[in-house]
Amino acid sequence: MNAPLRHPLAVKPPRIDSLARLPVFFALAGKRVVVAGSNAAAAWKAELLSAAGAQVDVYSAAPCDELLAIVNDPPRGLVSITGRTWRAGDLPGSTLAVGAFENETAAEEFAKAARAVGVPVNVIDKPAFCDFSFGAIVNRSPLVIGISTDGAAPVFAQAIRAKLEALLPRGFSHWAAAAARWRSAVKASGLSFAGRRKFWQLFTSHAMTHPQQAPSRDELQSFLAEVKGLGPATENGSVVLFDAVPGDPEFLTLRTVRALQTADVILFDDLISRDVLDFARREAKKIRVGTAGKPPEGPDDIHALALKLAREGQRVVRLAGCDPLNLAQV
Repeated sequence: MNAPLRHPLAVKPPRIDSLARLPVFFALAGKRVVVAGSNAAAAWKAELLSAAGAQVDVYSAAPCDELLAIVNDPPRGLVSITGRTWRAGDLPGSTLAVGAFENETAAEEFAKAARAVGVPVNVIDKPAFCDFSFGAIVNRSPLVIGISTDGAAPVFAQAIRAKLEALLPRGFSHWAAAAARWRSAVKASGLSFAGRRKFWQLFTSHAMTHPQQAPSRDELQSFLAEVKGLGPATENGSVVLFDAVPGDPEFLTLRTVRALQTADVILFDDLISRDVLDFARREAKKIRVGTAGKPPEGPDDIHALALKLAREGQRVVRLAGCDPLNLAQV
């Protein structure tokens, strides 16, 4: 007679660590933004805001050459200059306000005026008067990555940006744009939720392996046909087993990381560290099934649980702790 399956401990997701800044992305297309200032720093912010689609109203009594050049050739949104210093009445109705001032008094006055009418404000290089910051940017639009050090180390942020620029193919921008174009077609395809998820897994896998290949409508139809060809199998769950060094994510293979990022349920030994589990989706259910090598429920119980979850359509990853020396020999 088989022993009844005991229930392992479901682990609540850990609270996110504290953030120095909340990374948010403003939708500025067609929105009015005020820029006050005359120097090159004001010009760069005006260019950046225009690239995001904002209508940029610059207030400057003596605009620099860079500002004048952006007015004549904006990257996207219209940039206009009013040839005077800003006034409090210029701020109502704007989405953001950005100022470039040399002295603290002028910076404080601008920040107070913006906040008085509920407009988020940034005063360049003066964090005390900033409600938000710009950070360093990796642009693969519509894929955009922002990097912030909370103003503590801008040079360090730029170095990280350079690293990411080298790692991320420029072709990712075409795939991200294709995802935006195809989303409505995938939704209208008649695929189930699991089928649509499988479509985007195929999409992502192909984008990762063919980043410089411009996606075409043929890929859309090919991915849809492949998923539809799977039939009811798209609703099936799966179980994959990985050995992991309990406290060291450096030993994780790319295959393990990809599995964690798509798993619905993760079964893990209690020696597996949070650093390893952090690679998983936050939405994934994480279940502790015992001490590495000594599961209190017994290996048969764990296998039964994994199969039960898979039969329910869940994608299950079993992380078993192992010795790093043994892993290195595999």
